[in-house]
Amino acid sequence: MLVSYKWLNQYVDLSGVSPQALAEKITRAGVEVDVIHERQQGIHGVVVGYVQDCQQHPNADKLRVCQVDIGEGEPSQIICGAPNVAQGQKVPVAKVGAVLPGDFKIKKAKLRGEASHGMICSAQELGIEDRLVAPEFKDGIMVLPEDLEVGSDALAHLDLDDVVLELDLTPNRSDCLSMIGVAYEVGAILGRKVHLPAYELQETGAPTADQVKIDIEAEDLCPHYAVRKVSNVKIGPSPLWLQNRLTAAGVRPINNVVDVTNYIMLEYGQPLHAFDAKQVKDQHIIVREAQQGEKVVTLDNQSRTLEAGTLLITDPEKTIAIAGVMGAANSEVEDDTTEIILESAYFDGPSVRHTSRALGLRSEASARFEKGVDPERIHAAVNHAAYLLSELAEGEVHQGVAEKQVRDMPRQDISVHLARLNKLLGTTLQPTEVTEIFDRLAFDYENKGHEIRVEVPTRRPDLAIEEDLMEEVARLYGYDEIPTTLPAGVTTAGSRTPRQQLRHTIKHYLQGAGLDQVVTYSLTSETNAQWDTFEKNVYTPIPLSMPMSEERSHLRTTLVPNLLEVTQYNKNRKQNHTHIFEVGHVFLTQERQLTSLPEQEERISGALSGLWQIHPWQQVKTPVDFFVVKGVLEGLFEKLDVGVPTFVSTQIDHYHPGRTALIYLKDEVVGFIGQLHPETQKELDLQPTYVFELSFERLLKHLPEEISFTSLPKFPGIQRDLAVVVNEDIKAGDLVQTIEEVGGELLRSVSLFDVYQGEGIEEGKKSMAYALYYLNPERTLTDEEVGQVHNEIVTALEKKWNALLRK
Repeated sequence: MLVSYKWLNQYVDLSGVSPQALAEKITRAGVEVDVIHERQQGIHGVVVGYVQDCQQHPNADKLRVCQVDIGEGEPSQIICGAPNVAQGQKVPVAKVGAVLPGDFKIKKAKLRGEASHGMICSAQELGIEDRLVAPEFKDGIMVLPEDLEVGSDALAHLDLDDVVLELDLTPNRSDCLSMIGVAYEVGAILGRKVHLPAYELQETGAPTADQVKIDIEAEDLCPHYAVRKVSNVKIGPSPLWLQNRLTAAGVRPINNVVDVTNYIMLEYGQPLHAFDAKQVKDQHIIVREAQQGEKVVTLDNQSRTLEAGTLLITDPEKTIAIAGVMGAANSEVEDDTTEIILESAYFDGPSVRHTSRALGLRSEASARFEKGVDPERIHAAVNHAAYLLSELAEGEVHQGVAEKQVRDMPRQDISVHLARLNKLLGTTLQPTEVTEIFDRLAFDYENKGHEIRVEVPTRRPDLAIEEDLMEEVARLYGYDEIPTTLPAGVTTAGSRTPRQQLRHTIKHYLQGAGLDQVVTYSLTSETNAQWDTFEKNVYTPIPLSMPMSEERSHLRTTLVPNLLEVTQYNKNRKQNHTHIFEVGHVFLTQERQLTSLPEQEERISGALSGLWQIHPWQQVKTPVDFFVVKGVLEGLFEKLDVGVPTFVSTQIDHYHPGRTALIYLKDEVVGFIGQLHPETQKELDLQPTYVFELSFERLLKHLPEEISFTSLPKFPGIQRDLAVVVNEDIKAGDLVQTIEEVGGELLRSVSLFDVYQGEGIEEGKKSMAYALYYLNPERTLTDEEVGQVHNEIVTALEKKWNALLRK
């Protein structure tokens, strides 16, 4: 909901409260202000000008030389290319030195040899979105009302000095889908009165009820339907003030009749619809349900096939509207329309929501009906609309309202018990303090001391039980004012479960390592749901019964494809160095025909692409490779203290056959690491990309039951290097495993620091050099002890791997 600060000020006195301060107060009271839009966008120096003369440019067919009075004595010569510029117009003029959106500065210029001192502006040049520009100004300059003072601030006349608050409403706060509803909310927050629109409706002609007949056949879906008839209307543009308010609310002006219905919808939250009365057969309106397969062409000129049960507005021959969603083209208000039937009704919210989703057609009206409109505003809205049509379209309003109401929708009575309220909130509020809050909310109530009986207005359908009213008291009393207390009986502080702590540690480590966390859809395509990970072809993809699209038709069985989508998205926007991870659930089953709920297993997955390190001063660039990702994971395992991982080469579809490995903890596979296969990279249009995926559940099993500490060694260790020549197909990890087995307790660490092939090494062989560190925490080792173990390691390598000690 977009709320104009200037428009809101018509209902509630906002003096002394800036838009920014108001946004803060509204948010603290429970209705989040998502964005504050400054409509001015840095514009200044735009005034109202009067075109005194407009002549053809001597050197250009599409340009005009205009003499424009801007209230500074001599007129300014301005060259203008708009097709609708003409003598005698009042127009917005950006003077020399003015600034337009995008920091565009107006300077003196020459166009085809003629001087130009300023610019006559279009709506788009003043920062108004193209979709919100009135039809008459779509392809030209704005023409302002004739009564504006020359030289005055054009921005003020166009309400571009306004500020718009964008509310992020939760589904229960349908009352704030109207300016009056927001006014009640702001009035309660500020403790100020709400002033409703005042007008005096003049009625003439025959009663509406004598001319328009209404039948409601679908009484469950439409309990109240009312219309007014307005004759002799003249279709034309709306006045500037009305266009300004619609534009601020994100609605495009069309003509005075349509604009009035949209204005009232924004003001009251009650959608209206205007029918061309001459197109309604016998002026007989029938509210009924559709038959299966009925068709209607809506106002957007789309032919739509309807489901059985869709609520329709019809005449005896044809459908003239889909109730609460959109009107039909056959009764649309046209330029030659003279008689209007104004509809104001209450439609069943779930029915409108179902129709809107089934047709893929969502409108401002359907958004309000599906959340629930105020039944008490049905008359107020249609009466105010009729008044505006009489003022702005010279219409003659017929007497009274024609309506059918098949059931009442009374206000609810809810009692609030003071003792229970204070117990739940932890407060000591007195009855007068609570009733003062209900006064601010404009609720009627009866104060019985220990109990307050509240009559909830129908504009607040979200209030249904006592706890709802308690929440109203809490948020307007001020959440910050409620004392902080521990629940009764709690004697210890809370803590994370092992699962929560593991998740927390993993996220913080990976973020600290340089990866960004992402959250992706749990839904994916059928192809992506069949990707293999460290468990090959074990699980069956799970399709949705009613998918939104083919791309989101299955539950994911791995996080990797979704991370690759994020990598693609970034690469397409010139972000080539992507390092991301996700902690999320996959959905697994081995059933071919799903008869039970799938298992939800938590996974940790990452995707890294591009450069890992960039140091422009030293010209150092380190690309992501297998060992970068392997190092990140080894650091993670060390951080978690789950043991030293072992990486074993493997082959998995979609991954490089020589750069993919399963990750073992002890004898259990806990995940995998690998580079995308070159063909997969080419198919996805990615540069070399490395991924990993770990099983959260399996990591959890390896967490130590308690943290153990080892004192720092008091005695020095001894490091010995060992270089051996082996067959080139032997893996480094295999040699490490043998070294560790033979080294026993004295060997504290072993690390590979060099691999060499080339001169001095036989073809088909390679040299592998390891650093071995020996330590006895109880005493100082002797060279003889270390030498003995070292020789045993060399012997074992010779026997098992045919390794030769490199001299």
